Amino acid sequence: MQSNRSRSLLGLAAAAGCVCLCAGLSAQAADRYDVTVAHAGRSADDVKRDALDHPAEILRLTGVGPGAHVADVLAGDGYYSELLSYLVGPKGRVLLINNAAFDAFSDPDLQKRLDGGRLPNVLHQTVDLNDMHLPPGTLDAVLLIKVYHDLYWVDTDGKFKWPKIDTNAVLSQLAAALKPGGVLLVVDHSAKAGRGAADASALHRIDEAYAVKDFESHGLKLTGKSDLLRRPDDARDQVSYKGPMLGKTDRFILVFRKPAR
Repeated sequence: MQSNRSRSLLGLAAAAGCVCLCAGLSAQAADRYDVTVAHAGRSADDVKRDALDHPAEILRLTGVGPGAHVADVLAGDGYYSELLSYLVGPKGRVLLINNAAFDAFSDPDLQKRLDGGRLPNVLHQTVDLNDMHLPPGTLDAVLLIKVYHDLYWVDTDGKFKWPKIDTNAVLSQLAAALKPGGVLLVVDHSAKAGRGAADASALHRIDEAYAVKDFESHGLKLTGKSDLLRRPDDARDQVSYKGPMLGKTDRFILVFRKPAR
């Protein structure tokens, strides 16, 4: 009886130790993302945006850490690229990828962010998205933050002449550029269920289920979701990036992984 009781106590102690260790490791892993967001060099505008985007929580889903090579695709003015710069450190590399139209949208804020070489591990590339020349198997992570729908947007008459994009070619390139086991993170404005990509141009929204099928058709596997940015009060019938819905849209978060060989 005493022997059984002793074994039970030892088992409980071991389990408690394991729980403490796991909690400690989780806290340690979480800290690098919180520290990144708290970086002293960030602008007041970026810090203000944090309340809307929750970047520490978003970046934590990628698992990105020191030394990683990451692509921030259609990065705009580089809000996430700067955070990734701090996160990957001097031995890492961040590709800040825009097309010419997105560069035009983002100036002068993008240039201000990069002026003076303040983010030396960030490489700004202005590319034709249909042919990005990404070396295969070189990226640990790819981020598409509120821009996946833009791969389906067409506007040849607007101020910035948004070009028609071969979405299949873009996703194929991104999947090929990921290392085996690499992560692709998508955050976007939700369209109504069943709408597919039909609202990409008019409302700048896209259907979550359509997104899952789209990325999985390119060999990536959905491994995680988050409800962090959900807004059940969003009727999903208004333009996402301006007017009354600015900052108030329902957004889905999807995490895909390239299968290991």
